[in-house]
Amino acid sequence: MPFEQPIATGHITVNASPAAVYRIVSDPPVMITFAEEAYRARWLGRATRAAVGARFRGYNRKGRRRWFTNCTVIAAREDERFAYDVDAPLGVPISRWQYDIEPAEDGRACTVTETNWLRVPVWLIPFAIALTGTVNRPAHNRRNIATTLERLKAHLEGARTS
Repeated sequence: MPFEQPIATGHITVNASPAAVYRIVSDPPVMITFAEEAYRARWLGRATRAAVGARFRGYNRKGRRRWFTNCTVIAAREDERFAYDVDAPLGVPISRWQYDIEPAEDGRACTVTETNWLRVPVWLIPFAIALTGTVNRPAHNRRNIATTLERLKAHLEGARTS
């Protein structure tokens, strides 16, 4: 990867089991409902669930701007980690997203960490800024991660008390 250090990360403790968290974070069409910039995802080919090598398309928006990316699952360790690489339509690498799940000692809660790395070639950055309208991608993604994790927590904890 061009940038070895993550550009954005966040974590939250959720009163839910690692299995419950994994079911959501590893299902892009469901997880997308908690996101800020992304608004739709669909599996590609014959994929219907998380597995290494499975592909999905993510649709994003910011204001009037719209774009899509193609994603490939690179880690699908049940109840532990879900990760995928994001590429532009012509196969140019963009980023990597990863969700790590750590169970709490009491077994009734877990910590979810969402991490993002840039993989985009330096020459593409000006085009990405023009397409997305986002100049400071690290700060933007940190805010979006915080929002996504808060929404995930509210959903999981709400579902547990209903």
